[in-house]
Amino acid sequence: MNPFSLSFGKEPVNAISREKLLNDIVEGFCADNPEFQVCMITGVRGSGKTVLMTEVSNEIKKDKKWIVAELSPERDILHALAAELSNQKELMQIFRDAKLNLSFLGFGLEIDAEPPITDTVVALDKMLDQLTRKGKKLLITIDEAVSNVHVREFASQFQIYMRKNYNIFLLMTGLYERIYELQNEKTLTFLYRAPKFTMDPLNARLVAKKYQQIFSIPSGEAEKMADIVKGYPYAYQVLGYLCYKRQCSYEEVIDEFDAYLGEYVYDKIWSEMSEKDRKAAKATADSLTGKISEIRALSDMSSEEFAVYRNRLLKKGIVISERYGYLQFVLPRFAEYINGIHLY
Repeated sequence: MNPFSLSFGKEPVNAISREKLLNDIVEGFCADNPEFQVCMITGVRGSGKTVLMTEVSNEIKKDKKWIVAELSPERDILHALAAELSNQKELMQIFRDAKLNLSFLGFGLEIDAEPPITDTVVALDKMLDQLTRKGKKLLITIDEAVSNVHVREFASQFQIYMRKNYNIFLLMTGLYERIYELQNEKTLTFLYRAPKFTMDPLNARLVAKKYQQIFSIPSGEAEKMADIVKGYPYAYQVLGYLCYKRQCSYEEVIDEFDAYLGEYVYDKIWSEMSEKDRKAAKATADSLTGKISEIRALSDMSSEEFAVYRNRLLKKGIVISERYGYLQFVLPRFAEYINGIHLY
């Protein structure tokens, strides 16, 4: 069985755990006096956001006081949450004891002689009140959050539940630009105060060590493989998957490696970039030195204009500026990808 996985969102057998991020989020939620009730995980596609969110959920579920509801941003989140809570067997008795008649909403809890609750928001308020009274804590997870009507409506209501001191917590993942857009909704300014955990590249030493263990190769070769994937989780999985499947060295699968990254990640990233974003990225790919002055000249933009699109690429997590005056791609072999496609 191949120890590497190409499936997005599913925790691979040989994932490199982000222990610090995991502990920071879990401890922030679970402290006696929680550090936060909302936090967000951001990063580029394939950076492991969903895997980390799953790890957080699984860790929190170990405590029987916690309930975890995994919800989709593409559905009526408030209704879906009410349905999820009402269908959990251990919670049904709590709601029955509180005489919450939820039959009108189609949740199956009918209490004789009690008028049915006809509004989802009212029902949720009463359910959360009862859960808090019983010492229960609720974590809601939303993967790949976007600023659509469902998420905005839910986040707006979530603020009210927080003000009522209910034991309710929210963990969302999302691309940089989508989280930024959500935070900029004028009615959701509380999200600005929510901590954001960024999926930085994996530690190169840990990547090399894992490759060395799995393939029984010299440390130097493992380090070269780690250099290729640049700490990008999906690339780490792809390169390992191909080497294991083909039973060959990494040099022999580079073309196939590039094809996988292009088809499953980079084509989508490229399609979501504006023409000027692409122009700045192309200049970065063509630069021999990585100096911003050279990249700007290659882009044929003024300093002011280039600064705008450099910052956009930085916010999208496509480039990084580790040294003042220099830019480089975060994504492995993204320059080769850009130079291998028909641009204009």
